[in-house]
Amino acid sequence: MQTEVQLAPISPADREEIVDLFNHYVRSSFAAFPDREVPYSFFDLLMEAAGGYPTLAARDAAGTLIGFGLLRPHHRLPTFARTAEITCFLAPARTRQGLGSRILEELERQARTRGIATLLAPISSLNEPSLAFHLKHGFVEAGRFRQIARKMGHLFDVVWMQKML
Repeated sequence: MQTEVQLAPISPADREEIVDLFNHYVRSSFAAFPDREVPYSFFDLLMEAAGGYPTLAARDAAGTLIGFGLLRPHHRLPTFARTAEITCFLAPARTRQGLGSRILEELERQARTRGIATLLAPISSLNEPSLAFHLKHGFVEAGRFRQIARKMGHLFDVVWMQKML
C-alpha cells in the first residue's frame, strides 16, 4: 500500500484538507489540543510555525490527502537550532498501515540534513496510540507536565517524548 502514497512538501493547495483532517482530531480525540474546531486560517499559523522546516503532505493514488507531518523549531533562539518539534496526523482509515512510519522516516532524514539532532513530541497522556507509536520508533519520555490541560471534560498530562537522531 505504501507504493501508492506520494509524499511532497505541504503547499497552499493543501490548506483545506489539512485543516479538515486536523479538525477531525479536534472533535473526536485528544490527539489535537484545541477544544473546538480551528478555522482555515489555522493553516497559515501552522506554516508560520514550521518556519521553513520540513513539511510533508501524504496523498494516495487518487490525490486525496491521507496524512501530513511537519517539523518546527522548538525555540527560535539559535542555541536550540539542533532541536525540532514534530507534528503528524493521519486520516483515520490510514492508521496502522505504515504511513506514520514512512512520514516519520522522511522527516527524520530531512532533519538530519538540516543538522537537527533531537526531535521532541508533545503528546496528550490520553492519546495512547501516539504514545505507543513514538515509543516504538525510538522516542523516550523526557518529561511530563501533570494535569495542565482540559478537553472534553477531562484533565490530562502533556507528555514530552524525545528522540536523538
